[in-house]
Amino acid sequence: MGKTAGKVFNVNGDCKPGLHYMVDLNERLEKIRDMVDQGLYFTINRARQYGKTTILRALGRFLEEDYVVISIDFQMLGHANFASECSFAAAFCVELLDSVEGIPQEIRESLKELAKGEGSGGQVTLFSLFKVLSRWCRVSEKGIVLLVDEVDSAANNQVFLDFLAQLRGYYINRDRKPAFQSVILAGVYDIKNMKRKIRPEEGHRMNSPWNIAADFLVDMSFSVNDICGMLNAYKQDHSVEMDSKEIAELLFAFTSGYPVLVSQLCKLMDERVPQKEGFRDSARAWTRDGFLEAVKMLLGEKNSLFESLAGKLEDFPELKHMLYLLLFQGRRIIYNPDDQAVDTAMMFGFVKVMDGAVVVANRIFETRLYNMFLTLPDVQNLDVYQAACRDQNQFIQNGHLNMKRVLEKFVVFFDDVYGDRGETFYEEDGRRYFMLYLRPIINGNGNYYIEARTRNMERTDLIIDYNREQFIVELKLWRGEARHREGEKQLAAYLEHYHLTRGYMLSFNFNKKKKIGVKEVSLGDKVFVEAVV
Repeated sequence: MGKTAGKVFNVNGDCKPGLHYMVDLNERLEKIRDMVDQGLYFTINRARQYGKTTILRALGRFLEEDYVVISIDFQMLGHANFASECSFAAAFCVELLDSVEGIPQEIRESLKELAKGEGSGGQVTLFSLFKVLSRWCRVSEKGIVLLVDEVDSAANNQVFLDFLAQLRGYYINRDRKPAFQSVILAGVYDIKNMKRKIRPEEGHRMNSPWNIAADFLVDMSFSVNDICGMLNAYKQDHSVEMDSKEIAELLFAFTSGYPVLVSQLCKLMDERVPQKEGFRDSARAWTRDGFLEAVKMLLGEKNSLFESLAGKLEDFPELKHMLYLLLFQGRRIIYNPDDQAVDTAMMFGFVKVMDGAVVVANRIFETRLYNMFLTLPDVQNLDVYQAACRDQNQFIQNGHLNMKRVLEKFVVFFDDVYGDRGETFYEEDGRRYFMLYLRPIINGNGNYYIEARTRNMERTDLIIDYNREQFIVELKLWRGEARHREGEKQLAAYLEHYHLTRGYMLSFNFNKKKKIGVKEVSLGDKVFVEAVV
């Protein structure tokens, strides 16, 4: 295929093959096609901006040769049309007439009548709408597939629930009366947990519509190979020198394949990073340094996805508490689908399951969440944050972060202010206070994230990217000399993985005979700057 001019990385709305760089969706579409062929009723429920609309519209095109596809976006109907059965049915028919070609003439005339708000027995009802739809299914030469996007935008009203009840009734009785070949609903809320969006006083409405949806197990996140294919298309169009595999692996490492985050970072490397000093050559933007610059830009901006995440923390206090324990105390939270906080976090894309435990979904979300927790007004008034702000200029020398100096100053401050707090304080708040101290020092020029594999109650590895340099700081509770030596070996192996020779250790020691301070220790070709508080 020759060069396609004008394509861009898209972060707003659905992706269109002729306009946007996209991953290859064919494998996913084939899997969904299998579900349609089986006549299943299911939801595509994923977090915001996870590619639901893109996959739904691609699916419509993928199926149209063999099926009649009815594709409806509930947001397009407008909230006013959900006020009554009549207004909803009429608006639904108008949308059908506008969007579906080849409707049999008899059915088209019936839909036109309903669209005017006129039924054979007077006012239009959902019953009269479904009678017409069933007739259409009977006379159609092809099976009819119903796709409904943004289905949960209308969840909080009776008409929507009645619509689902009718869908369910016709689906269950499809062996006795004609019905849709398959029903696919897309939204953030699964039909099985959409009750979370309905007001508590409306709980009596929760009945049969919720118990027939099949599980949707198609992975919609982007793999390294998916991302690499998209980058290769860009590379060919723009004749850019790029190690596509390396950049794809970095994108996956930081986003875990969350579609819009991948696209946002690519868009930044394409459009904004080349405007920065040191990246004027566009090829330099598509390097590890350019990628880290894009990460810094993304984490420093406001966008609808981050604002939505922040809003959910306020709307669901149990979710906020769970994430706090996970991020700052290293609590191992076993995955339990019946735990409301876990279920909410999974549904909104905050977390994923790894080795049976709940972990934050990706590094971008994790860093953003840390920043949210560490920049709250009450937090910024704490002594530790104010001390870092006062000392900030001591830690940056010729644009480089002096991490040893950061540890030295933190040890002195922490011992003076918090040194007598005891074991419980160290376990629950020690790491948070160090991150709080670090935050204003690197703000604007750096970011940090936690290596998920090492996050637990006793040990956490903090990875800091500052001005194209990387630092690894192991934060740990002191459990004796033998455990400390073991920790040094673990850190040495970790430094080897990151191609670094210098690492940092901060131990929180609740032994009253401890010797606080900072020293350097060598182990092979590695040097550790070790601090004890």
